[in-house]
Amino acid sequence: MSRNDAAPGTVTAPPSRLRRLLSHLYIQCLIGIMAGAVVGWLWPTFGAELKPLGDGFIALVRMMIAPIIFCTVVHGIASMDNLRAVGRVSLKALIYFEVLTTVAMVIGLVVVNIVKPGSGLHIDVASLSTKGLPPAATEHEGFVEFVLAMIPATLVSAFTGNDILPVLLVSALFGFGLHASGEAGLSIARGIEKFSTVLFTLIRWIMRLAPIGAFGSMAYTIGNYGLDTLSHLALLVGSFWLTALFFVLVVLGAVMRLNGLRILPFLRYIKEELLIVLGTSSTEPVLPRMMAKLQHVGASKPVVGITVPAGYSFNLDGTAIYLTMGSVFLAQALGIDLSLTQQLSMLAIMLLTSKGAAGVTGSGFIALAATLSAVPHVPVAALALIFGIDRFMSEARALTSLVGNGVATLAVARWEGQLDEDRAKAVLRGEIPYVPVPVTPAPKPKAVTPEPALEPVPSIG
Repeated sequence: MSRNDAAPGTVTAPPSRLRRLLSHLYIQCLIGIMAGAVVGWLWPTFGAELKPLGDGFIALVRMMIAPIIFCTVVHGIASMDNLRAVGRVSLKALIYFEVLTTVAMVIGLVVVNIVKPGSGLHIDVASLSTKGLPPAATEHEGFVEFVLAMIPATLVSAFTGNDILPVLLVSALFGFGLHASGEAGLSIARGIEKFSTVLFTLIRWIMRLAPIGAFGSMAYTIGNYGLDTLSHLALLVGSFWLTALFFVLVVLGAVMRLNGLRILPFLRYIKEELLIVLGTSSTEPVLPRMMAKLQHVGASKPVVGITVPAGYSFNLDGTAIYLTMGSVFLAQALGIDLSLTQQLSMLAIMLLTSKGAAGVTGSGFIALAATLSAVPHVPVAALALIFGIDRFMSEARALTSLVGNGVATLAVARWEGQLDEDRAKAVLRGEIPYVPVPVTPAPKPKAVTPEPALEPVPSIG
């Protein structure tokens, strides 16, 4: 009997356990990361040439970020009954960002003063050179420049740059405009919501390339910098990773507890996004999926649309830890004894320089350079000490900031009464799995035969 002549009711054998396991994106990304590390270690020259794989994947996702933020924010604001809620959400989110960022910086400051990873290096500052450092490492923007940079030259130019803040500003203004336009604005908002469905379908297709991007990025990292570079400054790298882990499990865990949730189930829920960030060293590729998953877990679309994009610029917990640990480490390595007052003054400056560092690879290093250029205590040339190992700390920065923004969104949503707590607990328990549903074309309407007209029923009485 041929396969096509199988008896009716024959049940096809289910896929094997290994095949089911390999179908998960996070397993594919994990394999890509491990394979990239092996290739970069065994064939460093070839591994370094694989950088375009990671860059290409990030570029594909980046081109989708601005329109997705625009659609989400515009529809969220335009569909709100009370615009005061937008102000409340924004204010609560900014207060939360500032408090948690400060806590992260203080924790980093305490750890680096206890561990002292730079003590005993005795580096001569005259032997250091800024050659090879990124050009932006010698630039610093003041507060006025930072605010003005949020305003794009035109509405269109906001979508052609790499900064999220101008997109967020234009989206908010457009959403307010639609809300004030009555029924015409609502019809446009509904059209924008349908357009966002198409964008998320495209993202779903692009994310299938995530394992390839993770493979290329990890092969480049190991092949270009090598494990020897990591071993020389292992104490700094190790203490930074442990500090970031402490912040996630203890500080963010406490925030989740206060809101009736737990951190470990949340980490399991976003494990695919965490592995993509680990491989690409950037939070940008997972922004659309994080927004979709946070809505799936029970947070309202307006809260997600406001909090997540803003958090990518104002709530960089991993970068906050890195700034305090990195600056004090450099001072220790150069034999510069920073007083408590000097360290606190640097922390105050970091509260500004840490803002607006987008979730791309290397943005934390540039923020550290901006900090050193604004304070007289540590020379900018000292950045050459950690330039080679920054990539190994970039992953921890990105992972911490990603989790921090997810926790922030859930916290703000609950404070606003915009979190379905029962659904959130069920999702985090795995009872309602997140399954991206592909958009299928609508079926063609069937021809309908008109029914004969009914005879009027005479009234009684």
